[in-house]
Amino acid sequence: MKIPAEFLAQIALWLRGGCLRHRRVRTAAAATGLLALLLAVACANLDRSVVAPLHIAGATHLGSAACADCHAEQSRWFASSPHGRRDRGGADWAPVAGCESCHGPGSRHAATSSPEWIINPRREPEACLQCHIHTAAEFRLPSHHPLVEGRIDCVSCHDPHGTEILKPAGGLAMARENAACGACHREQHRPFVFEHEALREGCTVCHAPHGSIHGRLLTAPGNHLCLKCHAQNQTATGQIIIGKVDHTASLRLGGCYTAGCHMAVHGSNLQPKLRY
Repeated sequence: MKIPAEFLAQIALWLRGGCLRHRRVRTAAAATGLLALLLAVACANLDRSVVAPLHIAGATHLGSAACADCHAEQSRWFASSPHGRRDRGGADWAPVAGCESCHGPGSRHAATSSPEWIINPRREPEACLQCHIHTAAEFRLPSHHPLVEGRIDCVSCHDPHGTEILKPAGGLAMARENAACGACHREQHRPFVFEHEALREGCTVCHAPHGSIHGRLLTAPGNHLCLKCHAQNQTATGQIIIGKVDHTASLRLGGCYTAGCHMAVHGSNLQPKLRY
């Protein structure tokens, strides 16, 4: 990193001024200022987060191999999971990868088998959010899943130990995603005679799973969301055509959903145009 020459010149002029007694004070102040500048520039150029390892009073790290002795089921697929692939084994890597990076140092838990001496991300989602800081910010948006309120936890939707982070495992990726949402949103996930084709791509085509600035976790507001797929065209005579249908009069009534036209947005058993 290169310090601007103008800044160094100003420090030199400042140090030369005044008597010796004041010069010592100025030297210390200049050194403090220079250190602050170096730290500010270094932090501004840092392209990643610095995360403090989880802490449990009086406990030390053992490494993931020690956890596998008792937690065989969780350890079975962990090495090939998104979280496990970061682990290099041994206690040296334990604070930043492997079991103890999410559950805290495990020596006291291993000695007592007591859940008191281990961090459970189901009860303490901050264990997940300290690394997933972008997701943590999404949970503070106006419309969000109630994680911070304690009504769900990360494991409600994710399998942190499995080969696939979305659960349940098996099948196509988006099918797993929809199944994870359908575990709670059963009415929207049930089979329909006339399905909304967007569901074939996954719920997250329309919904931000953690949080959004728009209501109902939508990725875009109102008609803007629908028109991402259903192109709107205007004719030379001023007609607004959507899906080969003249919507000029309908759009004056409100949005695709709020105007009362396409209210069965997830699917319908009666109308192919998603009406009840």
